[in-house]
Amino acid sequence: MQYQELNKLIPSDFADNARVWVYQSSRAFIEKEAKEINEQLYQFYTQWQSHGAPVKGWAHLLFRQFIVVIADETEVMVGGCSTDSSVRVIKSIERQYDVNFFDRMMLTFLRKDKAEMLPFNQVQYALDKGFIDKETLVFNNIVLNRKELMEHWLVPLNKSWLASRVN
Repeated sequence: MQYQELNKLIPSDFADNARVWVYQSSRAFIEKEAKEINEQLYQFYTQWQSHGAPVKGWAHLLFRQFIVVIADETEVMVGGCSTDSSVRVIKSIERQYDVNFFDRMMLTFLRKDKAEMLPFNQVQYALDKGFIDKETLVFNNIVLNRKELMEHWLVPLNKSWLASRVN
């Protein structure tokens, strides 16, 4: 998947302030797994409810490594129980495929249209050795809404929160 394809995948009929959750897997999924995961995510978001009302939601595995969940709260607010139900789906996928979606010490960079992971403590080494540079795109998984996802999910390292932590 190329970064330019993101605009085609993310639903355009969701509000800019639609809530977003990004879950980064500890490994990339093979094609068969990705297909199965996307089927599970589709089953989840087409039946997602908040206090008995359908949530306008979307979820998909992107770059074979990130599950992105979006909830447009224009009409139906997502309560705690409905947020918990989305986390249960993520945890179920975690167990099913023996991965971790909650390791915040792993960072992912986009190199040659491929997501590549690095432990946080090896970023400076990767910079020093030329594996990445200050223009290498880093996935900013703390985006909060659709607008941020579209504009700031992938940012050059030198414009990311990581810039102040490396030389």
